[in-house]
Amino acid sequence: MNAINLPDYAQTLGAQAKQASVLMAKAPAAIKNKALRRLAELLRTNVAALQIDNARDIDRAVAAGLAAPMVDRLKLTPKVIETCAQGCEQLAAMADVIGEIIGMKEQPSGIRVGQMRVPIGVFGMIFESRPNVTIEAASLSIKSGNACILRGGSEAIDSNKALARLVQQALAESGLPEHGVQLVQVTDRELVGQLITMPQFVDVIIPRGGKGLIERISRDAKVPVIKHLDGNCHTYVDDPCDIALAVKVADNAKTNKYSPCNATESLLVARGVAAEFLPQIARIYAAKGVEMRCCPEALTLLQSDQAAVQNEAVKLVPALEADWSEEYLAPIISIKIVAGVQEAIAHINRYSSHHTDAILTRDHVHAQQFLREVDSSSVMVNTSTRFADGFEYGLGAEIGISTDKFHARGPVGIEGLTSLKYVVLGQGEVRT
Repeated sequence: MNAINLPDYAQTLGAQAKQASVLMAKAPAAIKNKALRRLAELLRTNVAALQIDNARDIDRAVAAGLAAPMVDRLKLTPKVIETCAQGCEQLAAMADVIGEIIGMKEQPSGIRVGQMRVPIGVFGMIFESRPNVTIEAASLSIKSGNACILRGGSEAIDSNKALARLVQQALAESGLPEHGVQLVQVTDRELVGQLITMPQFVDVIIPRGGKGLIERISRDAKVPVIKHLDGNCHTYVDDPCDIALAVKVADNAKTNKYSPCNATESLLVARGVAAEFLPQIARIYAAKGVEMRCCPEALTLLQSDQAAVQNEAVKLVPALEADWSEEYLAPIISIKIVAGVQEAIAHINRYSSHHTDAILTRDHVHAQQFLREVDSSSVMVNTSTRFADGFEYGLGAEIGISTDKFHARGPVGIEGLTSLKYVVLGQGEVRT
């Protein structure tokens, strides 16, 4: 497809998606659920074949010198594929919100006014790295009655093509239009420029990737954008807290997996518990090879604790101002001692990417203050930031995690891919 005419190709994709969106929007719930269950079956029966295609992407990435966390994001392991299949089944088991009418109220005139949930129409999604996003986006598109055009990163092109073939097979076998989900088959970046400037075909663009991608889309798009920015997530260890719980959760939030956007990148610790908590978590991080970039107070505390730094491989370094805003996606964490909950909230609201932030505390008042005042799409109490995920939230899957405040915020599931229109029911009333 090297000699392809990109503007013509984009127009074809758009026209096909627009036509398919009409059929997707009126598809009965039973048909959409059938397609989702069939997709789950196809994923499970094609694990070996998918891994062959995925291996080509991984080999290219390694040869190109792609960073280890980014290579990790590319992997379609049996566990990842099974999670995708379960996500499809979870969506199929959920109630269909399309056509749901909410807030119906009778007015003084006698008319009744409410709102109906309807599909957006066509969404374009531009994403990098993780090929499982192809299935998450496709399955949510099916359940929400939308058509979609997916443009994955060039580093995952073989994996994405293989997954998209299964999606289209499931659609066709279930009586839905194959063009309900389309994958862009070329890696030329110019196609992205075409996709984001077609308001006649595309109703919303959802970019999911690095800052450069998001900034470009936000600047150049001629259609609405739901942004999914980076995840500089914080865990704040409060005074008072359950130290054992705090150590367990802070460990999981950072080291469960380094590459996702919901991994904790910055650890804030109340001064009152720092001397007890920090050496314990530092030993765990040190054993796992996590570099700790510390404020002066935390650095002094940890360097004076021989048990915490007895291993010569321990990486304790002074934090720079830039560290407080950094999304590492790597075994690195910034650590800062704060006076208490008020300073923690102020620090998070200044440096956070407004993705996910957690407080570990025994104080109910502090917990409620944190929930109210931290300006992020997910705010948590006494649990790991790693739970900020559509599957874990019971959404079946997610299109991404929006750090916008409009139109959707946090993990974007079915409802985030719908709109509301007013419906008015009358019995012959006329306005006077």
